[in-house]
Order: sequence, then structure tokens, then C-alpha cells
Amino acid sequence: MNARPAPEFPQWPQHDDAERDGLIRALEQGQWWRMGGSEVDSFEREFAAHHGAQHALAVTNGTHALELALQCMGVGPGTEVIVPGFTFISSSQAAQRLGAVVVPVDVDPDTYNIDPAAAAAAITPRTRVVMPVHMAGLMADMDALGKIAAETGVDLLQDAAHAHGARWQGKRVGELGTVAAFSFQNGKLMTAGEGGAVLFPDEAMHETAFLRHSCGRPRDDRRYFHKIAGSNMRINEFSAAVLRAQLSRLDDQIALRDERWTLLSRLLGEIDGVLPQGGDVRADRNSHYMAMFRVPGRTEEERNTLVDRLVAAGLPAFAAFRAIYRTDAFWEMGAPDTTAAELAERCPNSDAISADGVWLHHRVLLADEQAVRATAEIVAETLGSL
Repeated sequence: MNARPAPEFPQWPQHDDAERDGLIRALEQGQWWRMGGSEVDSFEREFAAHHGAQHALAVTNGTHALELALQCMGVGPGTEVIVPGFTFISSSQAAQRLGAVVVPVDVDPDTYNIDPAAAAAAITPRTRVVMPVHMAGLMADMDALGKIAAETGVDLLQDAAHAHGARWQGKRVGELGTVAAFSFQNGKLMTAGEGGAVLFPDEAMHETAFLRHSCGRPRDDRRYFHKIAGSNMRINEFSAAVLRAQLSRLDDQIALRDERWTLLSRLLGEIDGVLPQGGDVRADRNSHYMAMFRVPGRTEEERNTLVDRLVAAGLPAFAAFRAIYRTDAFWEMGAPDTTAAELAERCPNSDAISADGVWLHHRVLLADEQAVRATAEIVAETLGSL
């Protein structure tokens, strides 16, 4: 491969005076936790409105968002939660830490999202929740999943950690009538380093979640009458102030990423041996948390070498998530009564994407067109040299 200058990509996280002003505002209000300040309350209102939800609760991180949501949905010992086999491990661990059994099912080989037919086939009398993960910002088939939920009575929890601002057939995440959980970890589409949020469609569940995220203590309690079991998942005022600024530029960034992905996916698709993540016309707004592609026919070792060489060439490249059942962590608690080999046989697409998938950080899609074209050229040259 010929040596070339590395493309120039924007740094992430991005910030400007909006974040600085927010931090000073939080600092000078004199109360730095949510029970005395106003930044968290304001962020929750703004985030809920932006996503078309009735209620939002900000929490410490995205994993806690999932765990809290699942607990409020009745997940615990004796229940099962269906998750895609190809996802970040938090999707399963949040349920496993509550004592539930996680049942991985396969994903679509083109979109990388949960296969509704596989989810439906895995439902048992113990199933409490099906958790679609909107992989890389592309929303899962919420029509098919909604039909399954309506027919079986099993609830849906959208893992929207990648899907800030995404839409399904014109509907925002909070307009689909289900609970949804988000992450604000450092690499996410909006971030305060860490953080998370849960959207709720009704007041009763939101109030229960508030109690559980604040050690079971009501807002007006002065005598330590903790009403229900909970934990401390409260986010602080400084993080909320930063997130308010991050939210203000989300829409413009999504528009730019979508424009750049249209170009990059076409260029990647023209490379022999590269298969970009597909789409779904019903997912009419993809927030593009990752630029994902596969190199089918390559071994996992070759994929790993490719990623290492892309990084050396200046691209923010990563190997795809490992299928959750291919990790030691999955088997520590709340695992189904089967083996990794049996799950791999049931989830061939998850296994394949885990071995041959590559993703580029979304700041590639915030770069100029020249950098996007250079990215595709580097992928082509690097893959050709393996």
C-alpha cells in the first residue's frame, strides 16, 4: 500500500461556548445535584420533547438506563429477556444483573438488527421483554416487533444507545409507545463523558423509575422513608448542562452524517469484498452512530489485521462487537441452558458479523467530502494488500 497522509477528521467530543456557558451556569446555581438544581430537570424536558416522549429520566449511564428500564418493566428472577446475539454486552448484562435469563436470537445479515421472526420463535411463557437494538442508528423493524408485542403481550424495550434523533416511518423513538433507553458515553452521538436516559410513555412508570433511581426515596422526603428498593443512578447537574448543549447541535450533525454516509456507503460498496451495512426505507432517519461494513469471506484474524492497518493509516476503525454468547461475561450469570456452540448455530448471522464486521467512528461522517473519499480509498488499498 502506498503511503499517504492520513485524512483529517473532526475531534470527538465536540464542544464550544454552549458547553462552557452551561458548566458555569451549573456551577453558579449553587446546587450541583439534581434534587437542588435545575439543569437535569431542564435536560429531561428538552430530551423528551426532542424525541416525542411524554417523560424522560436522566441517569448515570446507558447500562443503568437499560437496567432501570428492565426493572420497572418487571424483569427479574424467573423471567427471560430476548436480545440480539450481535450487540454490545450491556444489552444482555443489564438483564442478567437483575437475575433474568437472557435469550440471544439472530439478526438480519443486511441491517444487523434483530430478526423479528427469530424473536417471535424464542418467546416462552417466561418472556417479559424483547429488546431491539437500533444498530449504528438504524432503527429495527418496529412494525413487525410491535405486532409481536401486541399478539403476545410481551413488552418492547428499545435499546436506542445508538439512535439519538432517529425515526421510524416519521415517528421519533419516543412516539412508538414503548420504553427506550439511551447512552451518553464518550463516543456516542451526544455525550457528557458518561450518562444515560430512559423515555417512558406513561407517568406511573416514570414515577416508579424516579424512585428506583434515587434509592427509593420520594422527591419531598425529609425523614428517609424509602418507598421501594432502588439504587443511586442520579446524574449530576454538570453532566446535564453539557448534554443540553450537545442536544442543541444533534439535528445538524445527523443531517451531515446522513449526507456523508450516502457517499461513503456507495464508495465502500464499489470495493471488491466489502459489504456496507444496509438500510430500511421505513427507517427514514438514521442517526449513523457508526459507519459499518463487512468483509465476507475473510477470517476473523484477517479482519483484525485489516482493522489494525486501518488504524495505522489514520482511520478510527474498530472490530465489530463480539457476539454476546462468545464472551466469558455472558456465561457468568443469567445465561440460558445451552452452549456457545448451540447459540452460534442458532445465530449464524450474528456469528458472521462478529467475525467479519468493521466499524468506523461517526466522526468520519462529520468530515469533508475529500476525507470521506480518502477513507474509502484507504479501505480498498488496505484490504487489497492483505
